[in-house]
Amino acid sequence: MPLFWKPYTSDVSSFIQELKDKKPTLEAEQRAGRALLWDRAVDRRAQKSWAEARVAQQPYVYHSGHPTEAKSDEPA
Repeated sequence: MPLFWKPYTSDVSSFIQELKDKKPTLEAEQRAGRALLWDRAVDRRAQKSWAEARVAQQPYVYHSGHPTEAKSDEPA
């Protein structure tokens, strides 16, 4: 008798198979959810407009001054 006479299935694989057997519409529901959130057409004009409207972040975000202001050598 061979050492591995029965094909091995992990606990996770058997759980997923049981879940699919109990609820046959599971994959269709997952695909519908993915289509709802992820599978969308990209609006290239809106994407370009958002990229052009983006304001560069300052290196130190808590600095209250404008980045083009001249800095003085005097202590505040």
